[in-house]
Amino acid sequence: MSNNTNIVFESYPMIGGDGSNSYTKNSYLQRAGANAVKAIIDDVISEKLDVEKKISSSKSAFRIADLGCSVGPNTFIAMQNIIDAVQQKYQSQGFASHMPEFQVFFNDHTSNDFNTLFASLPPERPYFATGVPGSFHGRLFPDFSLDFVHSSFALQWLSKVLEELLSKNSAAWNKGRVHYASAPDEVAQAYTVQFAKDITTFLDGRAKELVVGGLMVLNMPGIPNGNPHSSSVTGLSFDILGHCLVDMAKEGLISEVQVDSFNVPIYVASPKEMTQLVERNGCFSIERMEITQPRARDDGLNSQAVTMHLRASMEGIISKHFGTEIIDELCDRYCKKHEEFIDLLESKYNEGNQLFIVLKRI
Repeated sequence: MSNNTNIVFESYPMIGGDGSNSYTKNSYLQRAGANAVKAIIDDVISEKLDVEKKISSSKSAFRIADLGCSVGPNTFIAMQNIIDAVQQKYQSQGFASHMPEFQVFFNDHTSNDFNTLFASLPPERPYFATGVPGSFHGRLFPDFSLDFVHSSFALQWLSKVLEELLSKNSAAWNKGRVHYASAPDEVAQAYTVQFAKDITTFLDGRAKELVVGGLMVLNMPGIPNGNPHSSSVTGLSFDILGHCLVDMAKEGLISEVQVDSFNVPIYVASPKEMTQLVERNGCFSIERMEITQPRARDDGLNSQAVTMHLRASMEGIISKHFGTEIIDELCDRYCKKHEEFIDLLESKYNEGNQLFIVLKRI
């Protein structure tokens, strides 16, 4: 168990490679979320991208950054869709002869499996590919060097968990829970404060890196304004995880201390929260912001598939804290518990659980 109470989550990547438990094979929820907003992104590029300004101001490549790219294939699909839409914009305005070259920067933490990412790059890709390791909570690129920024299902990850969640003497001690969704207000407030700090540094960095008129598309788990955190699909899912861990502690498979000191570093924001943070930054106009409702599968949620997704995305952080030997047992319990709550989760899923944002650098 880690004794670091101010953990920075750079050492817990998604499961790499292409095995049965890998993120590559189990990221269908993110793919469904991206598919749900593809048409909106196409429309935004068609309506908001100023290609005349790009042509007149620079002969350089059109540069796109995908922040929190993970290991694919979702990042490749998203980048191809963006490039297709940009090319269509140039052609529709009669600028086909000025079509730029494209360069895509794939960014994630240094512990990301970039080997798998680069090995699976599409061989006929219409862009130059570059890897950029590092946290997007700071600067990554030179001033005014990017034309388009994309980030899908990455900004919900907090950069760290605050000490007050782990201290028995704190009002925000999160005893017996692993998330803030059903926790006391003090716990939720600690998460909210850290999320605001993280988004502030994220926006500050991108404001320096995007050209004026550049676009930024953000897609993340979301919750409608006014809804309690406990009603979000993400919150319910982590409540289930917490119940499983508490049960395992009661049976002596792990310790109660381990459970009390474990907090999932994920925050689900509302449109109101993000609007306030963007307006406070002052460098972007909000072109679109809405809660969307992706469909993961035509036949609804599937507990086994959701469990595999949880394992692919969370095994690193869970193993670091509890040890690798509990993973199979925990996943078995999670799948069974998830099935018990499937009707409730399905109803919340249908209310909309994804926050889609388009910003323009002003």
